[in-house]
Amino acid sequence: MSIPQFEDTPPQTERVSDYDERHFVTYLRILEAAKENASGQEVAAIVFGLNVAADPGRAKRVYDSHLARAKWMCEAGYLQLKEP
Repeated sequence: MSIPQFEDTPPQTERVSDYDERHFVTYLRILEAAKENASGQEVAAIVFGLNVAADPGRAKRVYDSHLARAKWMCEAGYLQLKEP
């Protein structure tokens, strides 16, 4: 499964962004992996295709920031999807 182009950190807006919409499936994959207690390094390698050994700091930043945004989408962002 290919992932859309991604930034190291998703936009931190109060509204669901185009970036969020492109990454709905990515967010779901991250949330599912977290639910299954997968390591952030494993998720960074599998979901984002990152070489964790070459740049563990970036892998952690990408994983942590996208997991936080995925959680925000579940807690607040999804409400905006119901708006006209």
